[in-house]
Amino acid sequence: MKNIILSADSDRKVYSVPDTVADNLEKYCMEFIDWLEVSPDAKKYRKKGVMCYDESDFILYLNKYVFPKEQSVYVKNLSLGNSYSRNVSSEYKDCPSFNF
Repeated sequence: MKNIILSADSDRKVYSVPDTVADNLEKYCMEFIDWLEVSPDAKKYRKKGVMCYDESDFILYLNKYVFPKEQSVYVKNLSLGNSYSRNVSSEYKDCPSFNF
């Protein structure tokens, strides 16, 4: 498991995810967005033509549909808003990141 940083135009949050997700974060995030648009299981995220989701929904998607045997978990809220590279502690500075 590796750490990643996710946000949805708000605080940046650290999650521990399977190595392959961290190593291919953009690919998995884009697959999630595609899933949101077409999957009947994602209907609750589509409201009047608008997608309503955040980074925690991506983690739920990973845990339920992609890696049910290797659960991703929340680690820490960095509380940095949209300041992507500023003020990140050295512990998380090199983590892959994605903003939804």
